[in-house]
Amino acid sequence: MIKGKIVGLRAVEKEDLIYLRDWRNLPSFRRNFREVRELSLADQEKWFESLQNTKHINFMFTIVRISDNKPIGAAGLLYTNWVNRATDFSFYIGEEEMYIGDNGYAEEGAKLLIDYGFNNLNLNKIWMELYEFDFQKIEFFTKKINFKKDGLLRQNCFEGGKYWDSLIISLLKEDYLIK
Repeated sequence: MIKGKIVGLRAVEKEDLIYLRDWRNLPSFRRNFREVRELSLADQEKWFESLQNTKHINFMFTIVRISDNKPIGAAGLLYTNWVNRATDFSFYIGEEEMYIGDNGYAEEGAKLLIDYGFNNLNLNKIWMELYEFDFQKIEFFTKKINFKKDGLLRQNCFEGGKYWDSLIISLLKEDYLIK
């Protein structure tokens, strides 16, 4: 386990799949994900099996609260490109539908994963795509974690009867400071 003071990151286990399915299917969460369809447990099991076959490029974790070892969210470094040393960052706190929340779980969990990416995997860039209406993550990752805007994909998402832009934001290893 990658351990912090209040949260840790551990490999996803089969028993986590029910939590992940339920969190991913929350309408308030699902609208922010590229996978917008309702997921079944069978879908989650297929995804879990695919993770086992792609461990060299996908590093997925369950976020657990240290005090009781309870799963509270999910985080990952996905589709890692080893030539460019870049990866797609996936992250949310599912417990109590927080998504990000302000209790410190998200901040410590994100920093643990970023530190792992830069200092253990020797990545150069951690990036993410966020829809323009995903204010919580945009604010959190640009203000608290120091991600920078790389670009904009125009009308890249259809949600609520309307097309929305996607923001591409990233953090470079050279800009990352351990706090």
